[in-house]
Amino acid sequence: MTDSAIPPLDMTLDELRAALGPLLPQEAAFDGWSETALAAAAASLGVPADRARLAIPGGAVDMIDAWFASVDAGMVERLPAQALAGMKIRQRITAIVLARLEIAAPYREALRRALALLALPTNVPTATRFGWRAADAMWRLAGDDATGFAHYTKRATLGAVYLSTLVVFLDDEGEDLAETRAFLDRRIAGVMRFEKFKAQIRPDPDRHFSPARFLGRLRYRTR
Repeated sequence: MTDSAIPPLDMTLDELRAALGPLLPQEAAFDGWSETALAAAAASLGVPADRARLAIPGGAVDMIDAWFASVDAGMVERLPAQALAGMKIRQRITAIVLARLEIAAPYREALRRALALLALPTNVPTATRFGWRAADAMWRLAGDDATGFAHYTKRATLGAVYLSTLVVFLDDEGEDLAETRAFLDRRIAGVMRFEKFKAQIRPDPDRHFSPARFLGRLRYRTR
């Protein structure tokens, strides 16, 4: 996160981008992910809109990128290593996903608009990159150091869990996110079963196991 002691007008463009990121969803909830929202966020920070555009030059998707990056940083701030140290891996992942959702909770409308934009065909590759980055950040915070096949399957699986949980989260009106928590618990249980299942697989030239097909079924499984 950007050092709040630095006056906004003295920030580098990277520092300004980080400072604008968490301010954008509040404006985007009313004005969409637009130049108007960016200008309003800049005004609340006390910097000219033109300078804000230099820090976030790529329009709506770049604004969303800046916000999501701030969610990554906020997640790490909420859950330092010592807070996770005594947890089992399932508890860590659950706590990490919930931390992300709690950060986004005040800005559901902005998130809804962001996901709608990212779902456009032209934005799907970028949306995939954002989802992968979020899953990677979560696993790294959880202490995962897997390499090779396990590195990719873990992130693909958690990305699918996170996306499906977001859908439930957007319509969860409960103050304690009870419906979202229950759904997430079921999906995390599915991840743990997958990890156990994967550990039992042995190399076999006659076995044609398809991770993509398996993950696809996991992703679109209903409650």
